[in-house]
Amino acid sequence: MAKLVLPKKFVSKYPHKFAAGKKMYLRGQRILPKPITGRESLPDLMDSTFLAYNAARLQEGARLFTEKMLANDSVTVGMTLAGALTPAGLGASAVIPLIKAGFVDWIVGTGANLYHDMHHAMNLPLFRGSPFVADPALRRFGVVRIYDILLDYNDVLMRTDDILRKILIRKEFQKEMGTAELHYLLGKYCAEFERQTGLKDASVLAAAYRAGVPCFTSSPGDSTIGMNVAGVELRGNKLRVNPSIDVNETTAIVLDAKMRKKKTGVLLMGGGSPKNFMLQTEPQIQEVLRIKEMGHDYFLQFTDARPDTGGLSGATPSEAVSWGKIDPNQLPDAVVAYLDSTVALPLLAHYALARKQPRKLKRLYDKRAKMMERLTAEYFKHNKDATIIK
Repeated sequence: MAKLVLPKKFVSKYPHKFAAGKKMYLRGQRILPKPITGRESLPDLMDSTFLAYNAARLQEGARLFTEKMLANDSVTVGMTLAGALTPAGLGASAVIPLIKAGFVDWIVGTGANLYHDMHHAMNLPLFRGSPFVADPALRRFGVVRIYDILLDYNDVLMRTDDILRKILIRKEFQKEMGTAELHYLLGKYCAEFERQTGLKDASVLAAAYRAGVPCFTSSPGDSTIGMNVAGVELRGNKLRVNPSIDVNETTAIVLDAKMRKKKTGVLLMGGGSPKNFMLQTEPQIQEVLRIKEMGHDYFLQFTDARPDTGGLSGATPSEAVSWGKIDPNQLPDAVVAYLDSTVALPLLAHYALARKQPRKLKRLYDKRAKMMERLTAEYFKHNKDATIIK
């Protein structure tokens, strides 16, 4: 058989010299990874082998988060938590380390995530199980299922509710407040429960309390915390959760950063109401306060939702530009990875903690009053016809 000889241009050393038009496209990382040995660090593995499809989007997202959103202390990073992440242990394994490292400055979560977080603070166990068990039997035996997570109805849910109600009727809760203050006060108790049980870094609420990271929920009544707030109200409890406080305080966080010529970034785990609540801070600045603004600077989302169904969970950064939520000039710094958050979040946390030194805590919770003063002043400055309603 005659020997087949490659043309000289293929034998010559890469890279090739492309014409200007081609070079614009053929300039990315070459896809020819070295064989995996099992000795690679996770960040090195992600950089060298996560080269296409959603693996590449995950790598791009991890680099966006680490190299730009965490580049220095100038970027205020908001994180959303949708889906049952704290019952699955993602709070303890990933969210708390990010909080402690100063990589997350404020949070919007579902009420369910913050409620189930309290089980861990109280040392009430959740267990790995199977999604294929017989649910009528679980109900009969008093076992609750969150897909493949199992917990005791009486010893976990009912006990948490009982302790929560005893907290909610205490003196410091007898007033109107937003969910940041509500969760900060609950976090104080969760921190004390951690101390009593000997657990360390079990509760997101406790970690956020210690770090001064405000935790909001976009639907205060849509969780067992909200259910118990409503329950004790029937017996005269004075606690009132005012969502308008949350709208203003979250907007104040973003406005404060922008007026100090800093940047803001959003890290969205899943979609749903927390995603919109975090992103609507920019339309609130532009539409209601009537302050000229462009939108958030950095956008990173992990989701399994499709954009073509019209739901907010799958809405793309490009669509968000039309609402003023994302700065159109920053679209290259917007990444969506269609990936389960329970897979993406631990990988992202590991990558960031391995690649980046901790940042100084911003302690935004402690600055809420000052930021609200600025928000109020700017509102009246840009709304000349606004008068105090008496």
